[in-house]
Amino acid sequence: MSDQGHLFEIVDTLEMVGLDRGEYQLHQVLDIEALEQLVNSADPHTGLEIRFSVGEFRLRVTQSNVQVLRSE
Repeated sequence: MSDQGHLFEIVDTLEMVGLDRGEYQLHQVLDIEALEQLVNSADPHTGLEIRFSVGEFRLRVTQSNVQVLRSE
């Protein structure tokens, strides 16, 4: 994924679940540079995933994708 790939994928994912850009401010939720460094520096075989909330949604970020997690 490109340097800003996760950022764009997070924004696209949030918009797909119905959040408008004005409804969230990612800079208040996470440090995207730190997230990119952590994900990109991890060994692909570790299965690293980072989970966080944006509004009512839980997201999971891995080296290959961003997913919205369903409430259980």
